[in-house]
Amino acid sequence: MSARPLLELHGLDVRYGGIQALRGIDVTVHAGEVVTLLGANGAGKSTTLRSVSRLVDLHAGRIVYDGRDVTRLRADAIVRLGISHVPEGRRMLSKLSVLDNLLLGAYTRSDHRQIREDADRQLRRFPRLAERRSQMAGTLSGGEQQMLAIARGLMSRPQLLLLDEPSLGLAPLVVREIFSIIRELRAAGVTILLVEQNANLALQHADRGYVLESGRIAVTGPALELLQNTDVRRAYLG
Repeated sequence: MSARPLLELHGLDVRYGGIQALRGIDVTVHAGEVVTLLGANGAGKSTTLRSVSRLVDLHAGRIVYDGRDVTRLRADAIVRLGISHVPEGRRMLSKLSVLDNLLLGAYTRSDHRQIREDADRQLRRFPRLAERRSQMAGTLSGGEQQMLAIARGLMSRPQLLLLDEPSLGLAPLVVREIFSIIRELRAAGVTILLVEQNANLALQHADRGYVLESGRIAVTGPALELLQNTDVRRAYLG
């Protein structure tokens, strides 16, 4: 683990009108780690990811990426720096083909030959997508759409991948396949900040975790410690 975190969130406050979604959030992620954010619906997990990718404005706080303050950058500049966000709900362009959706993930790049090579690499990583490369994305199953969302996110060649609820609504067999992909990405050196409803599964694949309650960090620690924490088990692990 490197001494300096790849990502540092310092005192993030986010407000939606009169509702405060985040209250002084501090998070660090080191290169090569999988860090998971846990908590009930509305705890602020997705808002944290959206803050990092600059899709929501901060009321207060700083975001530091690879030693650089990126708090005021636009979303497209964040992608160019090496951060890719795979949002909850997959967000496919349903009337475009699998391949066209995949290529949209490289919209900040201009190295056309390498983009095509990377698209081919993702289709090899996800054989089901390769079989459906000309099919409209809206006709894919939920699991196939999630695979496409991850593949599209990887097309920008990110150092840091923000994954929001990758297993949501998927059958157990597909969930195992998605987490197998997460293990593969980690082994390939991709750093991952993961929001996941299945807390047990998330902690089994993570190095560290943060538990959010009402926009605040309630508990943090190594994943194994959180798996064994009585309060965490009672609230999130069943």
